[in-house]
Formats: sequence, C-alpha cells, structure tokens
Amino acid sequence: MGEELANNQEEIKINVKSNNKSGFYYSFLTLVLLFCLIQIGFGAILNISKTISYRAKISTLTKIRDSAEHRNQDLKQDIKLFSATSSLEGIARNNLKMAGEDEVLVIINQPQPEVKKKKKNKLFSRKK
Repeated sequence: MGEELANNQEEIKINVKSNNKSGFYYSFLTLVLLFCLIQIGFGAILNISKTISYRAKISTLTKIRDSAEHRNQDLKQDIKLFSATSSLEGIARNNLKMAGEDEVLVIINQPQPEVKKKKKNKLFSRKK
C-alpha cells in the first residue's frame, strides 16, 4: 500500500504539472483571442466610419457633377442662341460699336462732370 500511495502521489504531481501547463496555455490562448477580438472590433469601427465619410463625399461629388452638367447644358443652349446671325449682329452693334455695310456709325460722347477734391497736407503746410 505504501508503494501504491507513492505512485498515486507521483501521478497527482504529474497531473498537477500538466494542469498548470494546460492552464497557462489556455490563459495565453484566451489573451490572444481577446487581442484578436479587439483588433476586429477596431477594424470594423474604422471601416464603418470610412464608409460613412466616403458616402458623404460621393453624394457631394454627385451634386457637383449634376450642377456642372446642368451648367454645361445651359452654356450649350447659350452657344446655340449666340450663333444665330441676328444675335451676333446685335452684339456687334451694341457692345463693339460696329456698323454694317453702307451704314455710318455716329458715337456721341457726353462729358461727365468732373469732381475735384482738395487735398490738404498738414505736415507740409506753413502759416506765414
């Protein structure tokens, strides 16, 4: 019985040592798993925030593109209107002061009243 008791004690010591080793491994694996979960959480949060900011940028750029396309359509319409002969002639007559064939252009300039301002320089004025 003494030998059996000694063998049982040795087996218990071996089991305790293996339990300590496996407990350490489980603790280490638990820490690694927690670290991985934290990394996944931060990655998910960053991806969601980037997705939100990119969608905001996309909507802003879409609005700018739509306004630019609308302005381009307006400019194309203006080009069509200005390319007509009558509108070009009107621009030439009114803005550029041009005359057509067999026409005489008389420009009358009206004098503008002159406004005189007196400048007083107090530093250099001397009283005599």
